[in-house]
Amino acid sequence: MLDFGKLPAAYVLGSVRAPAALLPTVPGPVDAEGLVAFDIAIADGRIDRIAPSGAMADTLRHDLAGRLVLPGLVDIHTHLDKGFIWKRAPNPDGSFEGAMTAVNADRAANWSEDDIYRRFDFALRCAYAHGTVAIRTHLDSEGPRAATTWKVFARLREEWRGRIELQAVGLIPIDSVLDDTLFVPLVELARANGGLLGSYTYVTPNLHVGLARLFDAAERHGLALDLHVDERHTAGRGLATLAEMALERRFEGPILAGHCCALAVKEADEIDRTLDIVAQAGIGVVSLPMCNLYLQDRVAGRTPRWRGVTLLQEMKARGITVMVASDNARDPFYAYGDLDLVEVYREASRIAHLDHPPGDWPAAIGGAPAGWMGVNAGILTPGRPADLSLFAARSLNEFLARPQAERIVLRHGKAIDATPPDYAELDDLMERGHGA
Repeated sequence: MLDFGKLPAAYVLGSVRAPAALLPTVPGPVDAEGLVAFDIAIADGRIDRIAPSGAMADTLRHDLAGRLVLPGLVDIHTHLDKGFIWKRAPNPDGSFEGAMTAVNADRAANWSEDDIYRRFDFALRCAYAHGTVAIRTHLDSEGPRAATTWKVFARLREEWRGRIELQAVGLIPIDSVLDDTLFVPLVELARANGGLLGSYTYVTPNLHVGLARLFDAAERHGLALDLHVDERHTAGRGLATLAEMALERRFEGPILAGHCCALAVKEADEIDRTLDIVAQAGIGVVSLPMCNLYLQDRVAGRTPRWRGVTLLQEMKARGITVMVASDNARDPFYAYGDLDLVEVYREASRIAHLDHPPGDWPAAIGGAPAGWMGVNAGILTPGRPADLSLFAARSLNEFLARPQAERIVLRHGKAIDATPPDYAELDDLMERGHGA
């Protein structure tokens, strides 16, 4: 058995399989699940060559008998500042309103610099153990804790450089964009830290003027936009408003829209009109399937009728770049999760029916978010770092059937300890009011 902890500087992983969607150059025939078999040569921590399966007759070739390999994965929508607070700040009823109330109270009572740092770092160690190489996190940026949160982000971005590439988005309600005492500091924090401008939209008479102010600031300072859109209310039409404004202004920067839940319950004509202008505006969309399934249509004593996910298949058919991501982890917005993109993809496949056929949907946690973030990750190609995850599964069916907890994670061609951190590390932080 190959000892992945003692690999030489140069070796070949033979007869592996991966989704063809994750290889810019496909080295062989593609099977019914969209997988291709190949050999991959690793040298000095990088992918050196990729060739058809069996082509590399190297003495250092290790045959993996068709097992799956994935590149380093990219999580483009998370909330690492509020993660892992569930024990001290549970959501009493699982609703969106309950989540907002619990987080606001916890932030006021507990979010010291040390508290944010330790939970944020814990989240990064979870993601690292699961094979993630790049993360974009939204940071709550309204109120007195904002500067501290961004300070922690900047510190951890440096500490994790070379292991996980970090980006941050400043997040405030769309109504708060109209308040100079809240919005101006957000813009300055984003500018100072190489961040993005964000907000979350909902049904409000201030939607249009709030979005216009976001666009003004983004254009003035050359900042990209990343928004939470139509997550809460079925009546929300923020996505259409966002796309219309982007087209009217001929905005040239990247725009990513997260959630877009309300679109799934619109009439067909409105869906078609909205998707047409979203495609025309070049807006990307990220769905958060686990969190949305958890929150949306939750009523005590009633089984939900609405899955909460947006129209990924219809968007993709129009050429809109679509992605899936973790969102929250063990906080009032999502009680579960561990920043594991394999879990995210598995659940997205089930929830949004991305499985028969699987097509190029694996790109939703690989090349698509990597391209949107501008990072060299998410695909298998020579010259890239040998940041890989190896699985016992030999097909997508086997891959999706089990949690894949026994995966082997390589960073720069060497196996890492892929054990997630122990929850007990945060026990002392779970006492309410510890950071007040």
